Amino acid sequence: MLQSSEYSYNGKSNSNPQASNPNNPNPVKTVSAPIEQATIGRSLVIKGEITGTEALYIDGRIEGKIVLTDNRVTIGRNGTVQADISARDVVVMGKVTGNIECTDRVDIRNEGVVNGNIATVRISVEDGAVLKGGIEVKSNERKHQNQQQQTKAAEQPKSLAATASA
Repeated sequence: MLQSSEYSYNGKSNSNPQASNPNNPNPVKTVSAPIEQATIGRSLVIKGEITGTEALYIDGRIEGKIVLTDNRVTIGRNGTVQADISARDVVVMGKVTGNIECTDRVDIRNEGVVNGNIATVRISVEDGAVLKGGIEVKSNERKHQNQQQQTKAAEQPKSLAATASA
């Protein structure tokens, strides 16, 4: 005689019959944080400086300066940027005229065109991409040194407060 998957071999009910049933119609739901990303559409033209604290996807035209030091900037296939870019990551699928400075990675895809200098820790240039300018690959050690200096600076006031209260 076959037993239902709701029951264990000793005839007692399982505490969670849904967990043991592989045909459960209600799958386990996982919640992940949505990626906050601003989008500049095809028909938009922006002249000036762009700053912020979220990722940016550009499919329109930008002239000026882009400063998103802790975030990603993606230039879409239809995007045209005439600006200096400062960001954590830059992905180029469109056209960029200007210097790019990244704290992590520059990725120039096969349809991407960059005219300008690049300073970054890591760089990837796919076959078919166009890059006209200089490349400076920085060491990751600078980033770690800056973090250590910030940590030491944060600890100094604590030690001074401890000696002042003694």
